[in-house]
Amino acid sequence: MIDTTDRLVSHLQASRQGCDAPVCAIDTEADSLHRYRESLCLIQFADRVDSVLIDPLAIEDLSAMGAYLAEATVWMHGADYDMTMFKRQFGALPPVVYDTQIGARLLGVRRFGLGDLVSRYFGIDLSKSSQKADWGKRPLSPKMIEYALNDVRYLLEMGDIIVAELKTLGRHEWFEESCAAARQRVLDRDDSKEENWRIQGSGKLERFGLVCLCALWHWRDAEAKAWDRPAFMVAPNRQLLEWSNDLASRKNISLPHHFRPARVQRFRAAVAAVESLAESDWPERLTGKRRKLDRDFERKVDALIKTRQQAAEKFDIEGSLIAPRSVLESIVSGDALPADVLLGWQRECLGLAV
Repeated sequence: MIDTTDRLVSHLQASRQGCDAPVCAIDTEADSLHRYRESLCLIQFADRVDSVLIDPLAIEDLSAMGAYLAEATVWMHGADYDMTMFKRQFGALPPVVYDTQIGARLLGVRRFGLGDLVSRYFGIDLSKSSQKADWGKRPLSPKMIEYALNDVRYLLEMGDIIVAELKTLGRHEWFEESCAAARQRVLDRDDSKEENWRIQGSGKLERFGLVCLCALWHWRDAEAKAWDRPAFMVAPNRQLLEWSNDLASRKNISLPHHFRPARVQRFRAAVAAVESLAESDWPERLTGKRRKLDRDFERKVDALIKTRQQAAEKFDIEGSLIAPRSVLESIVSGDALPADVLLGWQRECLGLAV
């Protein structure tokens, strides 16, 4: 465990010796299942020599890691979350991020979890016993340490194997393009949305239901913050939607028996505040652009789906990797240009290359 600034600097200097641009494998662990506002609790780091754990909770100055990453080629698995954590922590991402999950899927692998791939390429079964552990606690147990190290121990060698297979199939450029696009999506993502109370399923609510949901979401957020626990521990999203539906239908709400009186009181106050809002202050429903679903539209979509399916069968990959139906519909309707919503290799598969 690297737990001081000096040890971090020393290890990273040793890791980059003899190479112009360092290459490493990285994974992260956070405490999102245990705290209100998640923090980066552990960085698993592997190079061609060794695998180590880096403790960002103990290290006072992580700038050496930020400087290293600014020049590194980094291998990850299912990289979106880890890139999001690094963007938040360091304000930037490594110039190149390769994702073994993307590579495996482009090879046609259907079971592409890390454990599945380690089993596939190395014949080793990884333990999943620490998946939901509290990574903010110290010291880490031997089982947690072993679990964490296994997340990066095999990535570089696995990456070599995947790249070789992709090159053999002529899909390495697909991989490069897909990984670059995934990295750019994280950079472009706005993490400060003002309307994050519009949870999945809220689109079915009428305006009064929406104002109820908004009030209950902010009530839950305040409860979670005061308790320092994730919001779902106060009430899951599905419960907020159910309560909002009931309130909109003027039904009585039965709160869980484990809610303390003070929490129940604050809940009732949030509901009462909704009743005092003027209708002009209620949130508007979000409505997407209506498409003209005529026979010509359906015919063109079906033709693209048929082309997609033929390409998927030819390359033995999932059709959704080439393009989901929603993207094909947006192209046919004229809402989007192929070059704006599809990568070059995807357009080639669909015969849409310019």
